[in-house]
Amino acid sequence: MAVDGRPDPLGQPHALPQSSAAGKEQGPPAKEGGPAGGSPVEVFSVFLKLGLTSFGGPIAHLGYFRDELVVRRRWINEAGYADLVALCQFLPGPASSQVGFCLGLLRGGGLLGGLAAWLAFTLPSAALLIAFALGASTLTGPVATGVLHGLKLVAVAVVAQAIWGMARTLTPDRERAAIALAAVILTALTAGSFGQIAAIAIGALAGIWLCRIEKSAAIGRLGVAVSRRKGAIALALFAAFLLIPAVLVGATGPDTALSRAIALFDAFYRSGALVFGGGHVVLPLLQAEVVAPGWVGNEAFLAGYGLAQAVPGPLFTFAAYLGAVMAPAPNGIAGALLALIAVFAPGLLLVYGMLPFWDRLRLRPTAQAAMRGANAAVVGILAAALYSPVWTSAVLSPRDFALALAGFLLLTVWKTPPWIVVALLSGAGALLTLV
Repeated sequence: MAVDGRPDPLGQPHALPQSSAAGKEQGPPAKEGGPAGGSPVEVFSVFLKLGLTSFGGPIAHLGYFRDELVVRRRWINEAGYADLVALCQFLPGPASSQVGFCLGLLRGGGLLGGLAAWLAFTLPSAALLIAFALGASTLTGPVATGVLHGLKLVAVAVVAQAIWGMARTLTPDRERAAIALAAVILTALTAGSFGQIAAIAIGALAGIWLCRIEKSAAIGRLGVAVSRRKGAIALALFAAFLLIPAVLVGATGPDTALSRAIALFDAFYRSGALVFGGGHVVLPLLQAEVVAPGWVGNEAFLAGYGLAQAVPGPLFTFAAYLGAVMAPAPNGIAGALLALIAVFAPGLLLVYGMLPFWDRLRLRPTAQAAMRGANAAVVGILAAALYSPVWTSAVLSPRDFALALAGFLLLTVWKTPPWIVVALLSGAGALLTLV
């Protein structure tokens, strides 16, 4: 399975992690509001526990959800859960958070339950990263510098691991490998986010031409009911938030508090809307949006990304760290909350909007082929980011290379939990500053 937990797009999803309880009898699929007794308060409490304990990235999160909510609590049966996973892996955005949001819809009586699930699952890691961001300025001296450099080496290892896993799943043939290579070239030669957006768009078009598969497996219907009207409203809001802020930035005048807030929302929303292939793809998108214009220094960016590997919950909470450390206002708590909402909003709007239309869309070969091409392109985008800014900013000496390689091997060969790799490399970075 890929590191990001997404399948070979739009076929049968890869098997989810199994638990010792996998053989237990499953309850029937729940209706829209979930079984009797479900409420947003219950959803919040269950997902808060998951948010505090779900280490290991998106695919691990899906395993935790299955153990807790399918096997133990029986909020949904296996077939319904697999179909939710398939939908969320098809769409851009953080797959595990989208699945959690849908499960909250199911159990908590609708939209309020979905928002309760998202908030509870997101809150622990966001709070930890905001606290780190607010205290980062106090980290001075050679040891602190070594720790921060170690975190940048963690980013090298983690991004390399993500590319390794994603390439095996998302570029398994010559056609998709060629799309990925073209995306590397386009992204490397084009500064800013334009090259990344173009690479995804060209990858989707190339996929329609090159990546059609005669037969594609499909599983049962979704058990979460959302009306077509509500779905259409959510999709319209998704498009409006994608288009209108860019227009408003120019209309509010240069460098005002309002224009900066709108620009921040626009940058993070656009990044969240383009994350095909897993949470790690947010790295190059956000780097182009916040480092290139000078909002966040590259050193602080990579240190925060490395630390994000050590906290539980979704990787997208890295946005909260960036919003807090930004040089122009809004920053601090306000910037963190605005960035956090903006980066998650497109994925949640899309999954809510697509629920009533998914059963038809999933059977269309053109949509499936386009997604295969887009997912291949994001492998190339992430590979370009591995070189710059990740490698060029972190690997400055032979011992840096050795530490980054050790971290990569720990993650891929020994399957070491990411938080342990974070602790080891940041500690090694601190130790080397004293030698």
